[in-house]
Amino acid sequence: MTVHSTDADHPHAQTEAAEPANMMAAEENNASGDSSDNRHGAATTARQWQVLSQLQRNRWVGTTHIYEQLMMAGFDISLRTVQRDLNALAKRFPIEKNNANPQGWRWRDDAPLQSLPHMNLSQAVAFNMVEANLTQLLPPVILDELFPWFDLARRQLKNSKVTHSWIDRVRIEPATQPLIAPHIDLDSKDNIYHALFYQLQIKACYTRSNKSQASEYILNPIAIIQRGIIIYLLATRTDDAEAIIRTFALHRFASVEILESAAQTPDDFQLDSYLDAGGMGFSHPLFRELPNHGKNTPIELQFTKQAGKSLTESKLSDDQIVTLNTDETLSVQATVNLTSQLVWWLRGFGSGLLDAKPNLLYQAVLDRPLDDEAIDDQNTKEQSSNE
Repeated sequence: MTVHSTDADHPHAQTEAAEPANMMAAEENNASGDSSDNRHGAATTARQWQVLSQLQRNRWVGTTHIYEQLMMAGFDISLRTVQRDLNALAKRFPIEKNNANPQGWRWRDDAPLQSLPHMNLSQAVAFNMVEANLTQLLPPVILDELFPWFDLARRQLKNSKVTHSWIDRVRIEPATQPLIAPHIDLDSKDNIYHALFYQLQIKACYTRSNKSQASEYILNPIAIIQRGIIIYLLATRTDDAEAIIRTFALHRFASVEILESAAQTPDDFQLDSYLDAGGMGFSHPLFRELPNHGKNTPIELQFTKQAGKSLTESKLSDDQIVTLNTDETLSVQATVNLTSQLVWWLRGFGSGLLDAKPNLLYQAVLDRPLDDEAIDDQNTKEQSSNE
């Protein structure tokens, strides 16, 4: 996070920006007439640092809000102390107050920005959740900058009983059976993310799921997608004249070298459109005969009442209609892409799925599961190919 400091053009600005903590501590010590009370000065510095971190440039922040945030951070003070701090800080920093009741404070419009080693509790919670859930998808160039903030967030939360309680009460749980993520070569992952970030080609040593020996490819990285616990690279191969977009599982890369040549992305490629069209769903051989390979197909599913209950709370599509039948079964109508992913999901209902239309979909559900080799063979023939 960023907060503001004194104007850098002022003759004393650099000194004030570099050592504001020392100034605030010294000011408090002089006011009390006890320069030897270092602990009192340190406590004042920490408190005033927290006060400054609450202020924003384009929004008035009330003194009561600042007081409440400091209380949550563990400062045992009064509202009057906060008001005195603000008035004292206004003499050293470009902050201003309004004439409203209750009074509000903010950074002045002409105040320059400078990073300070501090963040408020809300920001600490946000950084903590980013670290817990998004670090697998962030490129190293961004993670290198965020790691100090992750560490600062952990230390900030450690000192706050209120916020620590929130962290202990929030979890993200998978809706399916938890699985252990496969091992990913970290150097390969870092190079893939770096190449994608800077739009460069890569030379990769990669083992396909149905092969025992690795092959060497020169790839154009296009996008990164996490599907469950597996992370995929979308890319085209330079030896493919048709430039088919293929999916490469990151854990199957043995080594990756970043090239100096620029990566080529198909002109009409849009990641959201690719996903909406079922690009990561993987096609099924039985659906090849359907128009557009089964994309945007109306389906009707019949479940036992208990098995289909979850679909009354979460939808398969925006146009989904759920009907409770007189025989205590549920009928679900929706428009979806017919994919292997849909087939595997429906198989999970077991005997709770009573029927499915079109008949080709129900036939696929009742069939034996496809093995990885059959999936790979089919995907190489489609516009989206899983490697």
